[in-house]
Amino acid sequence: MKTSQTPHSSAPAANDPSAAYDGPPDYRVIGRHAVFPETSHDEIERINFLAQMNRHLAARVVPGVKAAYDNRVVPGFAAQNGRPLANRHEARKAMLEDPAYQTWSALRRMTMEQRQQAGRWTALRQNERLARIAADLTDGDERLSLDPALAIPRYVSAVDHHCMPGSYHTEYFPGDVTNGANYDHAGFVTTSGLLGKYSDGGGHAVVNWVRRNLPDFKPRKILEIGGTVGHSSLPLAQAFPDAELTIADLGAPVLRYGLARAKSLGVDNVRFVQASGEDLSAFADESFDWIQTTMFLHELSTKALRNIFAETRRLLKPGGIVLHVEQPQYAAEMPLFEQAMRDWDAFYNNEPFWSRMHEMDLDAEMVAAGFDRDSLIHGGVFGVVDRDLFPDAAEDETEDYGRKAAWHVIGATI
Repeated sequence: MKTSQTPHSSAPAANDPSAAYDGPPDYRVIGRHAVFPETSHDEIERINFLAQMNRHLAARVVPGVKAAYDNRVVPGFAAQNGRPLANRHEARKAMLEDPAYQTWSALRRMTMEQRQQAGRWTALRQNERLARIAADLTDGDERLSLDPALAIPRYVSAVDHHCMPGSYHTEYFPGDVTNGANYDHAGFVTTSGLLGKYSDGGGHAVVNWVRRNLPDFKPRKILEIGGTVGHSSLPLAQAFPDAELTIADLGAPVLRYGLARAKSLGVDNVRFVQASGEDLSAFADESFDWIQTTMFLHELSTKALRNIFAETRRLLKPGGIVLHVEQPQYAAEMPLFEQAMRDWDAFYNNEPFWSRMHEMDLDAEMVAAGFDRDSLIHGGVFGVVDRDLFPDAAEDETEDYGRKAAWHVIGATI
C-alpha cells in the first residue's frame, strides 16, 4: 500500500532569517487534568523561556548553520581532502570544527538539559502529592496491570533517554509517578506547543491518516507499544470509542500516571500494561486489529526492534494494520547536511540507537518479520495543531531536523 511521503524539508522558506518569527504560545494555556503538576510563576516562565529558545534555534540559528556548511564546511573539506564529503559521518565531523555548528549544538544540548531540570524539579517537589492523586484514581482498577518482577533490558536501563534522569522506568518510592509527570508537563518545551494542549497532535495525525487511507477500517482491539503516558494513544481510543486500546510500556511510573491522566480526561476504553514489546506472550496470536508505535523505534537496540517487529506480526489479526511513526530514514535523496544534523540526537541527546535505526532498511526488516513486501505501507503524517494555541502554525515550515511535528509512516497489512 503506497501513500504520499512526507517531504524532506531541507531548505524551507521559513528558514530564511528575514522571515517573520512567530514564537510558541504561553505555557499557561496548556491543557491540564487531575494529575497534571502544579506550576509556580517562575516554573512557568522557565518553561516559556526554554520553549522560546528551542523555537529560536530552529527558526534563527539553524539557517546560519546551513550557510556555514555551504560556505565554509563543504569547500573547506574539499580543499583539504581533494574530494567532496562522502557521507553523513564525514559531514558531521567536519561541522564539529565550525563555530556555527558548535554554537547551535551547545545551545540545543543546554535546552535539553535545562528542560529536564525544570520539569524534574516541578515533579519532584510534589511527587508524593501526585502519587496520592494517581493512587486515588487507579488503585484497584483492573485497567492498570503492573509487573514488579519485569526485568528492564539494558538498552533501556543504561540510558537516560533525551537527558531525562532515570528515563521512563525509574521509581523513587512505591506508587511513584514522577517521571511520568515530568515527561507530560514539560514536553511543551521540546515541541514549542506545536502538538496542542495535551501534547497529542501526533495521535490525532495518525487517526486522520487512518481515516483518510482506510475509511472502512473499524478496529476493535488496538495496541500501542511504548505508549508511555498516552499522548499518542488516547486520540486512537477517542476516535474509536467501541474499540479497546491497550498501552504496553516498560515503565511503571508512566503507566500509573497514564491511567490517572486518561481517567481524568474521560477516556475509559484504555488499559495500561507493564510489559516488554519484545515479549508480549500474555497476548494470544492474532489478538489485535491495529498495532501502533509512535516515535519509539529509535529508542530500541537492533535486536529489540527485530523482536518487536516479529511480535507485531504474531499479534496482528488478518485484515489488521501495523503502523510505525518515526522521523524519516536516511535515504539516498536526503542531503548530507540534513542527515548530519539529524544525527545530533545520537551523539548529544542520549539516543544511542538513533543513527543506526535511521539507516536501517525497515522494509527489509518488516519482510524478515513475516510481512509480505506487497503489503507494506508507506506514508507521512503532520502533527495536528491546536489552532487555539498556535493559530499561525499552518504557515510554519521551520525545520530543526528532529523536533518538527512531521513524521514518516511505515507499516503493513495482512
